[in-house]
Amino acid sequence: MANQEQLDLLQQGVAESWNRWRLLHPDRLLDLDEADVSEFHLGGFNLSKAHLIGTDLTRADGNNADFSYAILIGANLSGANLACANLSYADLSGANLSKTYLSGANLSGAIITSDQLKLTRSTRDSL
Repeated sequence: MANQEQLDLLQQGVAESWNRWRLLHPDRLLDLDEADVSEFHLGGFNLSKAHLIGTDLTRADGNNADFSYAILIGANLSGANLACANLSYADLSGANLSKTYLSGANLSGAIITSDQLKLTRSTRDSL
């Protein structure tokens, strides 16, 4: 279950405020497990090392967001925009990536299958 304080701050949708809070609390566990953040604007947010297990990120805009080392096991990223997002070393095991836009995303070291990648939306699909 997600930490309500963190979810409320994230819900404000202001990357600068969130990222400043992250700098002030570097050792705090980011617990957003099973949260509904569908259609949230997360562009530019630092969500590195966040626990996002079973989180609903449907149609969320995570353009240029940092999800490095995040745990996204079983998360629903269907239709999300993760263009240029940093997903390096993220665990995407069992995540729904149907129609997820990953153009320019950093997937180095990420736990992701080729079957998951086949479900994503390519640049030509968005034209």
